[in-house]
Amino acid sequence: MALPTDFLIGKIVTILENEASSIAGVRDEIDDIKQELVSMKAFLNDFEGKKALTEGGEMWVASVRGMAYDVEDIIDEFMYHMYEQGCHKDRFSRWLHHTIRIPQNVWFRRQMSKKLGKILRMIKAIPERNQRYGVGGLEGTSSTCDDVGKWMRNQAESSLFIKDDELVGIERKKQLLINWLMNGEQQQTLISVVGMGGSGKTTLVAKTFNDERVKRRFHCCAWLTVSQTYVTDDLLRSLIKQFHEARMEKVPADMNSMTYRELLQVLVNYLESKRYMVVLDDVWDIKLWKEMRIALPNTQFGSRIMLTTRREDIASYSFGLQSHIHHIQPLGKNDAWELFRRKAFSPYQNKCCPPDLQSLAEELVDKCEGLPLAVMALGGLMSSKKSLEWIKVYNSLNWHLTNHPLLEPVKSILLFSFDDLPYPLKHCFLYCSLFPEDYLIRRKRLIRLWIAEGFVQDEKGATPEEVAESYLMQLIFRSMLHVVLRNESGRPKACKMHDLMRELALSTSEKEKFGAVHDGKEVMDEVQVRRLSTQTTGGEIKLGTGMAQLRSFLVFVTDMSSSSSSNTLPSGFILLRVLDLQYVPIDVLPKDLAYLFNLRYLNLRGTPIKKLPESIGQLRNLQTLDIMNSKIEALPSGIAKLQNLRHLIMYRYTQEPNGFRYVNGTRAPPNICMLKKLQVLTCVELEGNIVRLVGNMTQLRRIGITNVKERDEMDLCASIQKMKQLHYLFLMTSDVEEVLQTNKICSPPLHLRMVILVGKLENVPRWFFSLQNLTYLYLHWSRIEEDLLPYIEALPNLGNLSLLNAYAGRELCFSRGFVKLTRLHLCTCPLLNKITIENGVMSNLQSLWLDNCPQLNTMPQGLQYLAELKVLALEHVSMELKDSIREGGVDCEKVQHIPEIYHFYETSLGMCRESLS
Repeated sequence: MALPTDFLIGKIVTILENEASSIAGVRDEIDDIKQELVSMKAFLNDFEGKKALTEGGEMWVASVRGMAYDVEDIIDEFMYHMYEQGCHKDRFSRWLHHTIRIPQNVWFRRQMSKKLGKILRMIKAIPERNQRYGVGGLEGTSSTCDDVGKWMRNQAESSLFIKDDELVGIERKKQLLINWLMNGEQQQTLISVVGMGGSGKTTLVAKTFNDERVKRRFHCCAWLTVSQTYVTDDLLRSLIKQFHEARMEKVPADMNSMTYRELLQVLVNYLESKRYMVVLDDVWDIKLWKEMRIALPNTQFGSRIMLTTRREDIASYSFGLQSHIHHIQPLGKNDAWELFRRKAFSPYQNKCCPPDLQSLAEELVDKCEGLPLAVMALGGLMSSKKSLEWIKVYNSLNWHLTNHPLLEPVKSILLFSFDDLPYPLKHCFLYCSLFPEDYLIRRKRLIRLWIAEGFVQDEKGATPEEVAESYLMQLIFRSMLHVVLRNESGRPKACKMHDLMRELALSTSEKEKFGAVHDGKEVMDEVQVRRLSTQTTGGEIKLGTGMAQLRSFLVFVTDMSSSSSSNTLPSGFILLRVLDLQYVPIDVLPKDLAYLFNLRYLNLRGTPIKKLPESIGQLRNLQTLDIMNSKIEALPSGIAKLQNLRHLIMYRYTQEPNGFRYVNGTRAPPNICMLKKLQVLTCVELEGNIVRLVGNMTQLRRIGITNVKERDEMDLCASIQKMKQLHYLFLMTSDVEEVLQTNKICSPPLHLRMVILVGKLENVPRWFFSLQNLTYLYLHWSRIEEDLLPYIEALPNLGNLSLLNAYAGRELCFSRGFVKLTRLHLCTCPLLNKITIENGVMSNLQSLWLDNCPQLNTMPQGLQYLAELKVLALEHVSMELKDSIREGGVDCEKVQHIPEIYHFYETSLGMCRESLS
């Protein structure tokens, strides 16, 4: 891994173009450094592609990386000096400052020139030193890669010979694949098995491939292990050989001299009258299948191709064929324990776990998170350990993963996915390891951090957020991050890292000085890494001096119950780009915050801070300011100076989730409308003429506005219509009786995906008809008497509908439409006594929540038609409604197909849940 030199090159070009007068005397050195950085980038990219493993090669790369870090420090130090000069605003003080500081400026330039000259000499000395001592750079790396590739292929093909007693939890998955292979369909069919490295894809397919029922079904079968390095001609030759040998036929003698075209001809002729099965194991790119499908004709005899891959995008690419996808799931807790027990306790009587090791063994199994390869490897390692050694392995699992030969398969297979990542994604992936173990990493937070760090490359026609999200999707497609939460349109909301993948990422991060995690138990001095994550109990931050190199500092509070407010933060963060203090109990910002000229990301979410200083305006490079759920009620006027600000998140939830005012906005000065790069503004409290001025912020994609009054209608609607890029709209009236007037919106933004309206509505907004991209609609305290459903039933992408005290009628009839609705939440409908669902309507509904509907005594008519319904939740409902679905109740038959039915109720101990399914 290496520093993102693209960012440094861009920074230097900016200096050369915009600071010409300021850098007189060092311009040549800076230009030379730029040229060296371009060469460094090419070298490091080349290294990442070849992955040199020799000690000499590692030393060479480490030297280049270290130089790049030194260059970054010098350039940032120079930019800080320029920043200090720029702090003097008016012409006279600028002149006076320049006049008085001339000797110091000259001295500074001389010092910088010396540092840059020294770095240049050191850079140029690296190859000379390597040559003098005979240290090879990347020579021989191809053979190293070939060796790794060969080892990976051997590991994969050995799955064909695994004994059944080494497998658990495989029969049901195997039967599913056999059903797809033997379902009688005559069309050629592609069956993809996808999952992260070590998840058992190859083993599952191998056991299916070797099943005698399957072998009898097909005229000929072949298994190709593809991996990352393959030669198409060799794969075709292997197919021909395996097909002939399986049928006891003579292999063509001149096959090795055949051209690609001749090999294709042989295969097409051979397969034209046969039903065949081919396994393509470990596929890493779409190009392979594009090449292979030419050789595998669709003969309409029921041929099957099975494909294993770590990449979701490859598994989902059907190439016009009938296809099935099996997402391989982690082993269940019982299966994982059974597999571990067989390996770890094989020397023990009956392979039983000794009582004194039970809890520790269970924790080790939990670390594997159901990854079969890890369970088996760790079990094999522990089988050779004495009882006293178990705790040492648990406490140093990171070291064992990196250094112990028995765990080499786990390390190699997991790192193979990392090595295959495009260069920018490597930084993004390693950054994820800074979050605590099992932490739910929110999509928006992560991509804003990546952007702040400079990991996201410019792409014409796309915003940085869109590019960063594409990076996230690639990591998800490659099974390197797992989606834990999705929104109503299926878009990832939160992800997590597999524990073992995180351990390996941390090991790589620390080795490359990319980043490290500090447990917060002892004071940490002299940080050598560029990024530091500290986990603290109660909010106390134990860091000493020597923090000047840090670019990211993230704090995670692990025990909120023992929180104790602190007024101080460690000093010396002068070059910091990211400061993430989410939920840290600090109530006053440090005075030197304003001097963090390099700061791009400031997260104060959930802190008890009550006020932002006016000097916040000095953070000219700030891109993200998150003060959500803090105690800050108003922004200072200096906020308008943050001309690079892209995300301003500042709403505050109240203690009344079902009450009218469940969220509060933050007061902002009118000059906030000067922020022309702002993409996200949630939630601003309307005051004065801000409702009109906000219409000038046509670049906004998300906006939330509170304290809306009836008299604001004209200006509000005019402003909203100007925001053509808007995806998210939140509007809230000033009080419960104020009417939210939005009927003057004639042409709402085309890209609107989420609409949240809080406040009284006299009628259903007619502009709802045109929301073709809407996925989420939430109406809160609208108290509409008009039937809402006819206005939204035809919306093609509506996935989530929440109505909280929004409907004042007695009956809801879902008679048509709602084709993509998956979640329906009806809460506080005081008069509602009947719900009807026609057959075929809401056919994709998965979750139905009925809350506080006191007049509703029977289940919705037509509930039995909702075949996809997975969860039915009842809260604050009548006893008659709850009893109607119990055994013998009038609605019992309607709910038989629903797997999960819950009743929520309050007790003196709080909210409780009982299962009714």
